[in-house]
Amino acid sequence: MSDDLNYGYKGADVPQSFGNNKGVFDPADINNLVKDDKWTNYGQLELIETQTATGLTTPNYIDFESISESTYNVHFLTWSMLGTNSNPMYIQFRESGTWETSTVYQYANQYGGTGGSFNEEKSTGQSYIHLGTTKADAGGAATQGYVYLYNLGDNTKYSFATYQSIKVDFFRFGSGVMHQASTVDGIRLGKIGSTSYDITGASLYGIKEYS
Repeated sequence: MSDDLNYGYKGADVPQSFGNNKGVFDPADINNLVKDDKWTNYGQLELIETQTATGLTTPNYIDFESISESTYNVHFLTWSMLGTNSNPMYIQFRESGTWETSTVYQYANQYGGTGGSFNEEKSTGQSYIHLGTTKADAGGAATQGYVYLYNLGDNTKYSFATYQSIKVDFFRFGSGVMHQASTVDGIRLGKIGSTSYDITGASLYGIKEYS
């Protein structure tokens, strides 16, 4: 691009912002706008926080407390853990500074294994949303999964989750909801049971959208 052109406009200083890009852009322009958070790319993942933890027993969870609930309507959480006992993985929500641990969660999921068996699990009154089950393996085996989270910052709507998880010979997918409208400002990822396990990586993202 010629030095006297600004995004294809001769002698003009054209303002750029997310959701409002005007002009003809070369790759260098796009890279610079991305760096300045001014390039429109709906649905992009923006990393909020990554955590790891080893030897979790008590407490047996990690908390994400800077979730930018007012910035993103949709969040995306990925996780990978390593353990030696078969225990449920779960999420809970924090409402305006208070962790919600009562039986206000509902979920339904389906699961199956390499042996060809398939089944479903559901609850209309649980203290968490069940994401998956850790692998019972004396040598330790990884369980991985992801969760999409909706409406966390909207106190007029329920907070929803859709998720999928997998371990060596087993998969699970489903959805869940906290059955009350509130502002969620924290996410807890944990495991039922006191046996030690490692979270080898858990990353929380916001999904960029036009506002």
